[in-house]
Amino acid sequence: MRTLSPARGRLPAAALVLGLSVATAAASPALEPPAALERSQGVLGRSVADQAFTAPDGRRVRLADLRGRPVVVSFVYTACSQACPTTTRFLARAVAEADRALGPGRFHVVSIGFNIPYDTPAAMEGFRRQMGIERAGWLFLSPDPGAVEGLTRDMGFSFAASAGGFDHLAQVTLLDAEGRVATQVYGEDFDVRTLVGPLKSLLTGAPLERPGLADIVERVRLLCTVYDPRTGRYRLDYGIVLELFTGSTIVIAVLGFLWREWRRHRRLRAG
Repeated sequence: MRTLSPARGRLPAAALVLGLSVATAAASPALEPPAALERSQGVLGRSVADQAFTAPDGRRVRLADLRGRPVVVSFVYTACSQACPTTTRFLARAVAEADRALGPGRFHVVSIGFNIPYDTPAAMEGFRRQMGIERAGWLFLSPDPGAVEGLTRDMGFSFAASAGGFDHLAQVTLLDAEGRVATQVYGEDFDVRTLVGPLKSLLTGAPLERPGLADIVERVRLLCTVYDPRTGRYRLDYGIVLELFTGSTIVIAVLGFLWREWRRHRRLRAG
């Protein structure tokens, strides 16, 4: 099985296609790297149709049930012995870093088995155990028969049967809180900023109606996290915190001065 993995980072489309072509020179003709990448990028901004799945415990889960929070989606097939375990383990590390940077429980993670009927709920549970995934809110789901084609088309995920299993795009899809495709992240491993950055934008960019104090504090906390290349992790940027504090103090002081001047002039006119 081969995964089609574009070069890391936010490179121009041509560079991504070159990375795909070089990495998969012997790829199946049924899955041509430029076309796979074009399909992947072509769904950005589009809504994903609601689909039903079965969880390992027998629960029925719909994509609509996950609305309200961003959703990180990966496609796997449970018979894969190399690429899918590698990408899932790396994704687990990236998700853990996103949880540290943004706070736990702020987004959903879903791994979907695309080799139906073999990726059964029991097989997906076995895969989860094999990967050692214990994160709350990470679902391992089996699509209904006949749903895979529409689901993968909506998310821009390409795969094709090969002698060793499947050739497929190494892709993680990020949906926004309304179920639209926000971005695609490529590679068996990737710069965690390409996942955490968009998640951070989705969590802080949407306008909130009459935000309360807790909402404001949370938005400030998220905005003040920055990536530290020395450690490969996100941390609180105390410089930004200091700037916000200083700016807020100045604004409060100016408002206080204007208020006092207004009251003074009012007393003088009254006298």
